[in-house]
Amino acid sequence: MNKIAVLCSGGDVSGMNPALKRFVEYSFSNGLEPYFVYEGYEGLIDGKIEKASYSDVTGIIHRGGTKIYSARSTRFQEKDFRAQAAKNLKDLGIDKIVVLGGDGSFRGIDIFFQEHGIAFCGIPSTIDNDINGTQYCLGVDTALNVIKVATDNVRDTASSFKRAFVIEVMGRDCGYLALVSALTSGAEMCLIPEIPYSLDKLKERYLKEVEQGRNYFIAIVAEGLNNSQEISQWFENEIGFESRVTTLGHTQRGGNPTVRERLMAYQFSTYAIDALCSGETNTVICYNNGSFDFKSIDEINEKKYEIDESLLKLGKSLLEK
Repeated sequence: MNKIAVLCSGGDVSGMNPALKRFVEYSFSNGLEPYFVYEGYEGLIDGKIEKASYSDVTGIIHRGGTKIYSARSTRFQEKDFRAQAAKNLKDLGIDKIVVLGGDGSFRGIDIFFQEHGIAFCGIPSTIDNDINGTQYCLGVDTALNVIKVATDNVRDTASSFKRAFVIEVMGRDCGYLALVSALTSGAEMCLIPEIPYSLDKLKERYLKEVEQGRNYFIAIVAEGLNNSQEISQWFENEIGFESRVTTLGHTQRGGNPTVRERLMAYQFSTYAIDALCSGETNTVICYNNGSFDFKSIDEINEKKYEIDESLLKLGKSLLEK
């Protein structure tokens, strides 16, 4: 039997467990012997590599996080530790690996491939949805739904007390989560790194809206701006509304994977295994305009991810006078 492994690297996302379930079942149906690498690249170095069975993936499709754990590895950046990781795989006869992670994880596994010839296929997995070359990353739909529920709940309190609530969402330096959440929750304010804004202009607009009957505000702010407390104080000092900050934090990474997430995980794993079985060696499976395609690491890394201009245009409308 040809042998194939899978690992999760970097931040966990809902959708990883459904992807692992499909990985195991589709490997068996293709005559492959599947292996789990526990604890990401750290586990690869330490030899935490075990055969996977149907029983390992029974009852995990509805669970967030990842059954095989994840990690951020500084050791994998060192050549000697990568050599140890390669030896661990080769001792078991494993020559193919699927990596669920972000662009940093893909860069690491590409260096690993160049040095040791172990073929890989990457599955974009980050709630930040900030990997260049793909419009969809595993985990983002569940994260958006977590934010949706939280924002709807906060709105109930905001409207009852006539307050302004500033909701800080994750995303690192990318405003995708904040932008889509603001648009789909009816937020009055959306602040993200990608769109310039003027608080003076917003003040003029909001004061007019208050005169016309607006009695609460929902502001969604990307964590990359690092100004949630400042915006909360601005609502109190300039708009005259008592204000609170709600930081959603790591709740956005967890949760029951949505239907779309499970389907995307199923498809991502299927295409990744198909690619490796057909002889692809160092690719990432991407999703664009309703279809899947493969891109090289060079294509992924050639430029920084940019939010679609049509979404940015909708976001700008929330900040206009």
